[in-house]
Parts: sequence; C-alpha cells; structure tokens
Amino acid sequence: MDTLSYKTQAPNAQSVEREWVLIDATDQVLGRLCSQVAKILRGKHKASYTPFVECGDNVVIINADKIKLTGKKWDDKEYLSFTGYPGGQRVTTPARLMAKSKNKTIKAGYHPLFLRAMKGMLPKNRLGRTLLGNLHVFNGPEHPYEAQNPKQIDINKVK
Repeated sequence: MDTLSYKTQAPNAQSVEREWVLIDATDQVLGRLCSQVAKILRGKHKASYTPFVECGDNVVIINADKIKLTGKKWDDKEYLSFTGYPGGQRVTTPARLMAKSKNKTIKAGYHPLFLRAMKGMLPKNRLGRTLLGNLHVFNGPEHPYEAQNPKQIDINKVK
C-alpha cells in the first residue's frame, strides 16, 4: 500500500484565505456576540481550520456603544488587574471601560470593554495575542476599513 498518497495537508499561514467581516453590534449582548466573534477570529467556521495556524478573518465591529449587558452587570461585574506591586490590585467595571472607550485619546479600533471580553475567549499564547490584533471595534457606524470591502454578516445567523 502506498502510504505517501494518504498524507493530510495542513494549511499554513501563507495558504489561508483571509477575509474582512463587518458586524453590527446594535442591541447585541456582549458575551454572546464576543463568543461568535471569537469563532470567526479563530477560523473555526472554515473547513480548513487548524488549531495552531492563524486562519481566521479580520473582524470590524461597528456601533459598539449600543451593546447590551443583561441584569445589573454594567455596575456589578468587576474586572480585576494587578500592577505587579504590593497593593496594586485594580478593579474596574464595564461602565468605566465603556466610558474609557469614548475618550478621544484611545487609539482607533481599540475598545477596552470588547478587548477584555475577547481576551478570555481566545488562546492564552502568541496566537491569541495575534488574533486579538485582527479585531477592530468602533463606537459609531463609521470605520476606516471601507477599502478592504468587508462582508457584512448577521451575527444571529452564524453557527
């Protein structure tokens, strides 16, 4: 039997077809939206998915300021961070992160609330940090990625 003809072909970073996807976050729940976006960033919706290769798409999220959180999570949910110094544990809420995203000094496409939510849904290694760079989140309906012709998808119909 010729075993050389049965080799499995794994895609590499050069052979992957990457697209641009546009998602409208109006009236979406933050965690449910981010879990779907994480699948798109990883490339799990593609037949050529490989766990150790960056095979996902670039995602542009617009209208991020119209996102919803269920219950009293705007004020009751806490995100912890640690500065590395004694007594350096910091606590912030989603309401504070949303207010921080409206600051004009924040880099375009950088949304602290979405990045906080997405970071926990991606791998905790170099690949996860690279995938997080493929996410671009904007508070309003305008974005600077029109030249890439992003394909608009309805996140409620993505499996």
